[in-house]
Amino acid sequence: MPTSPAPRLSEQARAKVNLALHVTGQRADGYHELDTLAAFPPLGDTLHADPAEDLSLMIKGPFARHLTADGDNLVLRAALALREAFAVQAGVALVLEKHLPVASGIGGGSADAAAALRILCRLWNIDTTDPRLHEIATRLGADVPMCLASTPLRAQGIGDRLTPLAALPQAGFLLVNPRIEVATPTVFRALASRENPPIDAMPQAFRDAAQLVAFLHGTRNDLEPPATALATPIRDVLAVLNGLPDVLLARMSGSGATCFAIFEDAPMAARAAAFLQQARPGWWIAATTLT
Repeated sequence: MPTSPAPRLSEQARAKVNLALHVTGQRADGYHELDTLAAFPPLGDTLHADPAEDLSLMIKGPFARHLTADGDNLVLRAALALREAFAVQAGVALVLEKHLPVASGIGGGSADAAAALRILCRLWNIDTTDPRLHEIATRLGADVPMCLASTPLRAQGIGDRLTPLAALPQAGFLLVNPRIEVATPTVFRALASRENPPIDAMPQAFRDAAQLVAFLHGTRNDLEPPATALATPIRDVLAVLNGLPDVLLARMSGSGATCFAIFEDAPMAARAAAFLQQARPGWWIAATTLT
């Protein structure tokens, strides 16, 4: 009897949201030292993998036209690096469903690369605790190690020193992007100071949205001032979010332009999203939960 084809594997590439982001220094090699509290809400891109003789990538979805499936794509770079490091002879046909805006400060490309590493470890039977996996993730980009974990965490150094958190609350969460791309290197170049205080001592768990927001009020995103100066639509998003009913905190994520708002519960975030979809139809808007 003919052998049945192996089932398709799928992996979610969750958005990475910087609830706080402190820039604490810059190394001699140009990399910035960071201290960030990162969350991974349950929305993002989706990566599919089918066994194949060769290595290929197809991109589809709402933001597919913003990317190319060539050698510079982080998904392909992750696959090639993993195959080389572990001497894998097999290929894979990858399909990326791109739902997150590109160059938007929520780790889209890094999350996709991390999802590629996870799904290929499953397909090629690679031990995910092998230290070479973390080394590959670090070489691919500063955000890839934390996206590889894809759980609430504190990241320090260049993003490679990770401290998992026990829990974030099931708060309502709203993500908004004015559909503009912001170049991360440009934002970093516009920083007024690269030597800023780190985040204060952080609890291992937050019992509710109120406790989390109280903690976040003592933090900041050091990239928000230069990003809003370079891309004024981000200011508009933050002003609108801060004016929403029941909003507890609004802030920019990463280097922008995506901003987030925290609410006490998911229905509040959903109502805010429904309002904004009518008031600002040109914006990308997604309501979810924090975890």
